[in-house]
Amino acid sequence: MKKALLLLGPTGVGKTAASLMLAEHLRTEIISADSMQIYRLMDIGTAKPSPAERARIPHHMLDIIDPWERYSTGAYIAQVAPILDRLHADGTTPLVVGGTGLYLKAMTRGIFQGPSADSTLRASLRSEEEHRPGTLYSRLMMRDPDAASRIDPHDLRRVLRALEVCILGDTTISQKQQRNTSPLPYLFLKIGLTRSRPELYGMIDRRVDTMIEQGLVTEVETVMSAVNASASVDPSELTALQAIGYKELIPVIRGETSLDEAVALIKQRSRNYAKRQYTWFRKEPGIHWIDITGLYDEDMIGSRVIDLAERLLA
Repeated sequence: MKKALLLLGPTGVGKTAASLMLAEHLRTEIISADSMQIYRLMDIGTAKPSPAERARIPHHMLDIIDPWERYSTGAYIAQVAPILDRLHADGTTPLVVGGTGLYLKAMTRGIFQGPSADSTLRASLRSEEEHRPGTLYSRLMMRDPDAASRIDPHDLRRVLRALEVCILGDTTISQKQQRNTSPLPYLFLKIGLTRSRPELYGMIDRRVDTMIEQGLVTEVETVMSAVNASASVDPSELTALQAIGYKELIPVIRGETSLDEAVALIKQRSRNYAKRQYTWFRKEPGIHWIDITGLYDEDMIGSRVIDLAERLLA
């Protein structure tokens, strides 16, 4: 089977620097598997590779849609498949880098095809939830208890989607997930980077501070202005504005909370996201882990990744 490398790990662990070294060594290109780096204008808050890094190695699946546009995992796979095929045809090993579990699962194990989002239905469901909080989760428990058991009752976006599938489709989201589409026809060799939790969380906190210093608040203002000028849907419906760092700073821009409070919340939610990523990684078979706890030298980390990649590809 055709081979592809997959470099994964939690947010902030150090994938970008290692991926650049590995791509240079293999003379290949990088395919991003990050569901927020697909959006234009959103650079600082998504830790998108810099222009210099993108000039160093060709990157794919970055800046492909605007923040007010909708996107799906199925669309991602449809765009990634020909990139993988082209790189393989050129005699290079494709390198996929990221931590969005759904994108990685779709490539390696397939996904289900659900009905398209219905803005009218969603508006009605949101209105129902506003009048009676908890109503949608209760309805989901009745319609699809398996899905409800796997979804946080406070995760309204996922509750909405699961209920939407029940209402619009001929079956539940749980039943659809059992009838996945086929994975991409590649042997994905998976390399994971990990650190001790205290070390990783400290790095995440420092990265958030750096993003604020780099102008994240101004970036969020720019995104909000563009959305307000271009979007024909309720901004609360947009996945892009649910991104960590953007969602928390919007109330700051509106004068509803302080920057210090928002920064603390960004750090907390980023740490929580890393926890959720680890939960997903535990369910993903075949990951070859490299523990880089205490290691900060990018060249040393990259060398370890290259050594493991060479062994896997041999």
